[in-house]
Amino acid sequence: MRIGIIGAGNIGGNLTRRLTTLGHEVSVANSRGPETLEALVGETGAKAVTVSEAARGARVVVVTVPLKSVPDLPAGLLDGAAEGVAVIDTGNYYPKERDGRIDAIEDGGLTESRWTEQHLGHRVVKVFNGTYAQDLLERPRPAGDPERIAVPVASDDEAAKRVVRALVDELGFDTVDAGGIDESWRQQPATPVYGLRAGVEGVTRALAEASPERPEAHKA
Repeated sequence: MRIGIIGAGNIGGNLTRRLTTLGHEVSVANSRGPETLEALVGETGAKAVTVSEAARGARVVVVTVPLKSVPDLPAGLLDGAAEGVAVIDTGNYYPKERDGRIDAIEDGGLTESRWTEQHLGHRVVKVFNGTYAQDLLERPRPAGDPERIAVPVASDDEAAKRVVRALVDELGFDTVDAGGIDESWRQQPATPVYGLRAGVEGVTRALAEASPERPEAHKA
C-alpha cells in the first residue's frame, strides 16, 4: 500500500521504519526538506519528498506534526491522494509546552482532531496520539498474544477507520473503536487512556472513565 507520512519526528520516523519493513511503499516528508531525511531513507528505503508531494497517490496519509504547525501545511495537501484516502492524525495539543493558545479548542469546545480536520479539509482517524514512539518498534505482538497492547481509534469516517484498524493490526497492536471525532477527547492528553499500555479490556475501561473537562495543566 502506498503511504505518505508528513512529519519525521519520533512517531513519524518509527512508523516509517515499521511500515517499510512490512513492505509498504512509504513517502516521508518534513518541514526542513527531503535532503534532511537522508539517514532515515538510507535506513528504511522510504522515499524522501516535499510535504506537498507526500500524499500523492497515497491510500493512507499520516499527519504527525506539532499541532501549531497544522495551519502551515500546504493548501490542497490531499488533492493528489488516492480516492477514499484515510488520513491518520497522531497530534496532541500542548498549549503550555509547545503550541500556544488555540482559541477554537480552548473556548470553542472543539476536540483537537476536529480542529485539525477543519484545517485539512478532510476527515481524519485519530490513533497513536497517546502511544510511546519506542513502543512502535519494541512492543508489537501477534494477534492473540496476552501482552498485545491496544490503542483507541476515533473517526467519523467508518471506511477509513476500517483501513486504519487493519493497518494497526498489521503493525502488531489491537484496536478499540473510540467512536467519532467529537468523542476523541476521551484519548487526548491527561485522559486515563493516554500513554496507557493495556489490552482491549483496559483501553475500553479507560475510555469510559474519561472526563470531558480539560485539566488545568493542559489549558493555555
